[in-house]
Amino acid sequence: MKSNPTRLWWIAIALGWAIDLLFWEHDLGVNFAIYLTLCLLGGLYILRAEGIRISRNAYLLLAPTAFFLIVTFTRAEGLTAFLAHTLSLFLLSLFVITCTGGLWTQYGFSDYLSGFFRLGLNALFKPFAYASETRRERVARDDVPRRSPWPIVRGILIALPIVAIFASLLSSADAVFDQRLTDFIEKFNLQDLPEYIWRLFYILFGASILVGVFLHAGTQSSDESIKSDKHLIPAFLGPIESSIVLGSVAALFASFVVIQFQYFFGGQANIHIDGYTFSEYARRGFGELVAVAFFSLLLIFGLGAISQRETETQRKIFSGLSISIVALVLVMLVSAYERLGLYEAAYGFSRLRTYTHVFMIWLALLLVVTVVLEITRRENRFAFAALIVAIGFAASLPLLNVDAWIVRQNIQREIEGGAKTEPDLGRASLDSSYFLQLSDDAIPPIANSFQNPKLPANLREELGAALVCQQEQRKSVDNMDWQSFHLSRWLADKTLAGLTAELKAYTLDDSDGAQVVTTPSGQEFNCYYGFID
Repeated sequence: MKSNPTRLWWIAIALGWAIDLLFWEHDLGVNFAIYLTLCLLGGLYILRAEGIRISRNAYLLLAPTAFFLIVTFTRAEGLTAFLAHTLSLFLLSLFVITCTGGLWTQYGFSDYLSGFFRLGLNALFKPFAYASETRRERVARDDVPRRSPWPIVRGILIALPIVAIFASLLSSADAVFDQRLTDFIEKFNLQDLPEYIWRLFYILFGASILVGVFLHAGTQSSDESIKSDKHLIPAFLGPIESSIVLGSVAALFASFVVIQFQYFFGGQANIHIDGYTFSEYARRGFGELVAVAFFSLLLIFGLGAISQRETETQRKIFSGLSISIVALVLVMLVSAYERLGLYEAAYGFSRLRTYTHVFMIWLALLLVVTVVLEITRRENRFAFAALIVAIGFAASLPLLNVDAWIVRQNIQREIEGGAKTEPDLGRASLDSSYFLQLSDDAIPPIANSFQNPKLPANLREELGAALVCQQEQRKSVDNMDWQSFHLSRWLADKTLAGLTAELKAYTLDDSDGAQVVTTPSGQEFNCYYGFID
């Protein structure tokens, strides 16, 4: 990448300035997606201009990347947004690592570790080596510009923080100098000079990082050193030892399934067996069973990596025991899924229960894939399978729209009778105060239910009170600039603005800071704790 180094640096500096334009004093919103898209387009332009061919397989990474970038400004729920931002960065970094080789589907865990490590080192240090090498080549060609402004710019940038430090020390040492320096700063409107210096610093630092990333993509992304067919450590455990371990675990799981089978899938009819209460049966067990499934996966993968299987008989024994464990774990996962369903039917949906529901499905799929890879002797593709499952789990959350799902399911549960274990309070037993802890994604479905004419009056009043609380809480939120635009926030604001007339019958009293809403029927609703008895 030496045909035009000036172009590389100017594009990187422009993208560094984009950091300041998009993020300085702006909340995360559409700016994140815009910036990463600009970086991608800038990198593709540089690689194409240098005549570097990008692998078709590498382009496949851009489809999930685009999906998660869109999620970053369309979903506000916490875990969904975190995974979208994280996977956007991860997938783009993976694209940089493999863009000319395209063998990312064959990566093992060691390839991911070494690839990201080398990318980090190059992003930090390669720009300096590249600048020095470019300068030496120009000297060798006698092609050094005689009136280049860069030495002056570099000198000023180096001098500014040094002068500022010494000026601060001298000001502290002498009051007269301090006053003269203050007058000088005010005269030339230099009060914000430290801020400008800091902003200039991170613009140039960001540009330097991008130069390192672009150089890595152009020179070290050919995947010539992947080690997908090698283990991180040599296989040292004998086939007898691994068979004993797997056989013992399989026997333990089988005994657990046999002993508990009488009420594993009995549902509410068998809840009171051996002293179980409804709450204990519904709440207890699913977390532990999910943990068993997860650690079983690690056990099979770990033993597969370190166990010696030299003969066909040894391979069949190992595969058979692994399949037995997976089959038993899948039975336990189905039980855990049912227990969680009973818990949700009794006490409603929450974020953690929804995450667990989705996670169990993808974990079960990964278990099945692990067995298939073991049978087909393609264990080296486990890292790829784990990546696809991780992407699938992360993509499921925005497609489900977690907070909106929680609202719809809990309201539907209340319409159908609510929790039968709760006494009749003469009003909806819905915990609508929990809705106020959810993100902006929850506001449109709350409003849709509130406007449903078939909704029971007591439930409608509770949802109306929750919406009034939302309106009040949003008054303290400043208007966002375009850089912070978020579709979920915009839809929530638009929805609440359209309900102004319908919510006039509700009154809010926040004189003592408690924010208590009085409904049309005279009931009081606390914005933090729900209805007041």
